[in-house]
Amino acid sequence: MAPRPKRKKVPRPVEVATAQGPGIAIAELVEEGAASLQLEVVAGKVGLDRRVYVARVQRPGLALTGYTDYIAYGRVQIVGSSEIGYLRKLTPRRRSAILAKLCRCRISCFVLTKGLAPPRELIAAAGAAGVPLLTTPLESTTFIRLLSTFVEEHLATRLHLHSVLLDVFGLGTLILGDSGIGKSECALELIDRGHRLVADDVVEIKKMGDRLVGASPDLTRYHMELRGLGVLNIRDLYGVSSISLSKRVGMVIQLEHWEEGKEYDRLGLHDETYLILGIELPLVRMPVAPGRNLALLIEVAARNRLLREGGYDAARRFVERVDAIVGSGPRAVTRKRRAPARRRS
Repeated sequence: MAPRPKRKKVPRPVEVATAQGPGIAIAELVEEGAASLQLEVVAGKVGLDRRVYVARVQRPGLALTGYTDYIAYGRVQIVGSSEIGYLRKLTPRRRSAILAKLCRCRISCFVLTKGLAPPRELIAAAGAAGVPLLTTPLESTTFIRLLSTFVEEHLATRLHLHSVLLDVFGLGTLILGDSGIGKSECALELIDRGHRLVADDVVEIKKMGDRLVGASPDLTRYHMELRGLGVLNIRDLYGVSSISLSKRVGMVIQLEHWEEGKEYDRLGLHDETYLILGIELPLVRMPVAPGRNLALLIEVAARNRLLREGGYDAARRFVERVDAIVGSGPRAVTRKRRAPARRRS
């Protein structure tokens, strides 16, 4: 049996630090989301340390009938007009019994939308059980959308990479390489060509669904560190159009020292990927040698990636043309040789 061909090893990111959110405390929803969520605490302040672990909300419609088996801890319970309308139709005794049973479940918090006034029985039950009861003037649909975005962003798995992230022709381009190989110098030339800096030296990457979004830590935002020049503020040097606060990562450029005798891909037919947080990104290995204009090569790599995403692959089309010419060559020669023979006969 012939030995199997060796698969190319996919490089793994060098993690400076990793963090996966342990949930969001209800107090954080109230404080950090004050501008957008507009939450106000009505009862259950002792339970503000309870946490949210899931971006999807839950509506306790069926639970208000007494069936609480599917109440899930870690999700915000949304109480809207339909839930309040149903509760008002119940007798005070029945309402108190159901709400007391509901609050004995493991619940992160209740949020009443549209500025609805909570029933007295709900205030009493939430206060007794230490379940935060919040209100917001926002419509249910608007609040759910804003809350899901807020929670998803805060719960996103993230890591920090020693790299540079730029917006090149609208494509988030992550540049990796050994320290001192010239990542920042290359990024500065790309900025001078009109592209945008997202982060230098340390890139914070968050997994948002099936996407990776990169941004700069607060401390180093807008700044670059260049040997011999020190720390530069790119926004002050080039203007606000030269920076971008965040960008979806679409391609990885791996800068490598040129090695004499090493075989490099000449046609671009070998697709490599770079794995970050379980998501594979297109990888381009770029040898660094004197005389190579890396900024220009990265621009071309970004343009080529955008063309490939649009369905055009220059390398494969070139190979198909070569195969067609080579395949049609012998047949064409055969026809030319047989034609005189038929004329002689």
